[in-house]
Amino acid sequence: MKKTILIIEDEPEMRRNLATILRMEQYHPVVAENGRVGVEAALREKPDLILCDVMMPELDGYGVLRELRADSATRATPFIFLTAKGEKPDIRSGMNLGADDYLTKPVAKADLLDAISSRLTRAGQTAVATFDPDFSSSAPLETAYDLTPRVAETLLWLAQGKTNGDIATILGISESTVKKHVLEIFTALNVETRTAACLLAVEALSSKE
Repeated sequence: MKKTILIIEDEPEMRRNLATILRMEQYHPVVAENGRVGVEAALREKPDLILCDVMMPELDGYGVLRELRADSATRATPFIFLTAKGEKPDIRSGMNLGADDYLTKPVAKADLLDAISSRLTRAGQTAVATFDPDFSSSAPLETAYDLTPRVAETLLWLAQGKTNGDIATILGISESTVKKHVLEIFTALNVETRTAACLLAVEALSSKE
């Protein structure tokens, strides 16, 4: 079955080009001309992934992401920002809201397709249907595994499928520091892989006690 990709983009030519690229790669593109229409389309179509511009009328990309992450039906849908804005503060803002990736226009076709493929694959591998984690705070991880606040924050983002590079950008630290934190996580949780650490983190974040 073809994967459905929702494109939320207010520039008609960009919207058409993206849809054409995806259609040629055997995806099923759905388009929306602004943020408000995009939210409605996401809730109606339940796409497998969302490509979203940031600067748009009606509702900007950050507003779109906030609304979709607040709805259980779209909370886990892979979300990629596609925008002309490429400054680090903008990337960090998007990641903090729960974006999975951030591509800067003009983006090469190969880079776009690689990002989509990577996020779809990761979503399939990390789906945990038996848990309902609350990613709003890293405090439960500090308590459960006796972690420092910074290491707990690293684990919080790790559990959401972020790469070391993503986490470095979000927390404003170097990638080498992130790697150090990840090793501390492995030791504290007595695990050897990121997947095992993520599962324990999700379990702790799902506790209702």
